[in-house]
Amino acid sequence: MSRRGPKPPPPETERAVAREATSADLAEASLRPQRLEEFIGQRQVRANLRVFVDAARARGEALDHVLLHGPPGLGKTTLAQIVARELGVGFRATSGPVIARAGDLAAILTNLQPRDVLFIDEIHRLAPAVEEILYPAMEDFQLDLIIGEGPAARSVRIDLPPFTLVAATTRAGLITTPLRDRFGIPLRLNFYEPDELEAIVRRGAALLALDLAPDGAAEIARRARGTPRVAGRLLRRVRDFASVGGGARVDRAAADAALNRLEVDGLGLDAMDRRYLRCIAETYGGGPVGIETLSAALAEQRDTLEDVVEPFLIQCGLVMRTPRGRVLAARGWSHIGLEPGADTLRQLDLLAHESGAEDA
Repeated sequence: MSRRGPKPPPPETERAVAREATSADLAEASLRPQRLEEFIGQRQVRANLRVFVDAARARGEALDHVLLHGPPGLGKTTLAQIVARELGVGFRATSGPVIARAGDLAAILTNLQPRDVLFIDEIHRLAPAVEEILYPAMEDFQLDLIIGEGPAARSVRIDLPPFTLVAATTRAGLITTPLRDRFGIPLRLNFYEPDELEAIVRRGAALLALDLAPDGAAEIARRARGTPRVAGRLLRRVRDFASVGGGARVDRAAADAALNRLEVDGLGLDAMDRRYLRCIAETYGGGPVGIETLSAALAEQRDTLEDVVEPFLIQCGLVMRTPRGRVLAARGWSHIGLEPGADTLRQLDLLAHESGAEDA
């Protein structure tokens, strides 16, 4: 029986509020901070990284391996680049799905210079055979390879220069325990507060030479779903509308008009989010409804709903995941302007009571 490969990522979605990186985001890489002092948010992560980087640089040693985990769009790649820059060493980037064979990883590792930073994005999607090769490389800076096949096969050990592996993942639970234990510096990135996003938007507007009023920056930050990548994307789209509309200064009204045209509402939900909420409310009476049924009703893949749509809706308290299926919460009904029926209200009270009993 053939072994199944890594789980493919969710399909690309054309959403202004999508947290996944796009080619347009990569084109605006100049907006990224270059130093830890310029990086906004993640205060505890920045403070700890500053200590670890300064200590490694003072000793002239490679920084211990770093694992950055958390939702997409929070700055994991940017932090990896900053670490290399602060250490004054080279930076090499790749991703888990790209490294298909052990030879691919060996080629990358043998080309590193002492103390270089190797960044592997989506490390949870490394092939098992490649992961096995990575263990001795991380722990002993040695590469064990099998050359040849059958009776003529022989093992070759290659010494590697000390290096720092900075890995990023949005699914820390999918990383195997042996790999996770080899990271000396695990750091979790959390969603941003509105004031942090507002500072990021103001900085981006200055770099884009956009005359953005304080209330305009606050409006964009409020709808950015706690994610800097989304904030930057919305800022660029607001700039597009402002430049075509001929407006000199982007205030709250101008930002609101642009974001409304993008169908991003006051909470940061877009058309896909609202279609999901309305499907549960109008078609299934508020739930519970299974994810496969929702997938068929919305003509969207299950992975897209679970990985792209649902996380923010659950975070905002609009939807609940229960053993019986998805249920629209009271706030979800209110957000789409509908009123739950008496039976639905009783069910919500029962679910709240069950949830409280489990917590106790």
